[in-house]
Amino acid sequence: ASVAAAAEQAQDVTILINNAGASVRASYLDSPMEDVRRDLETNFYGPLLVTRAFVPVIERNGGGHILNAHSALSWLADGTPYGASKAALWSQTNSLRLELQPRGIAVTGLHMAYVDTEMTSGLDAPKADPRDIAVAALDGIEAGAHEVLADDTTRWVKSQLSSDLEAMYAQLKK
Repeated sequence: ASVAAAAEQAQDVTILINNAGASVRASYLDSPMEDVRRDLETNFYGPLLVTRAFVPVIERNGGGHILNAHSALSWLADGTPYGASKAALWSQTNSLRLELQPRGIAVTGLHMAYVDTEMTSGLDAPKADPRDIAVAALDGIEAGAHEVLADDTTRWVKSQLSSDLEAMYAQLKK
């Protein structure tokens, strides 16, 4: 209901940014299924529901752009449903790009590693400045980029996709 109300109220939208993010840090095997589902509900179904509500608005306004915020974990498993939810969003973004292009709506996937936000406040790891990510995202929209790889970690992970799994997962080496 809140998504429909937002779309009804925001009739001038031409750029939609889906920046859903939830990470319960659930275990596939030991956590309650509702914890596993929460990441998928927020990170996959949330952007899809918002996109479905806003596509008619964007289309009525002559076209525009959708940006979906992904993660480097779209391509790198971390042992939690968060990565699976972001991998599913990556696939959704690629499919929506194909479906919406003829309707005058471009779609960009924004990939990033850790960003210095409330969601990552408990992590002791290098983090990107949120302003740098926002600039990269907006530059990508302006350039009509299909994908934006916003930091070095993300660029490295993507570069490893055609490598053997041991290149990304040292623990698999014998």
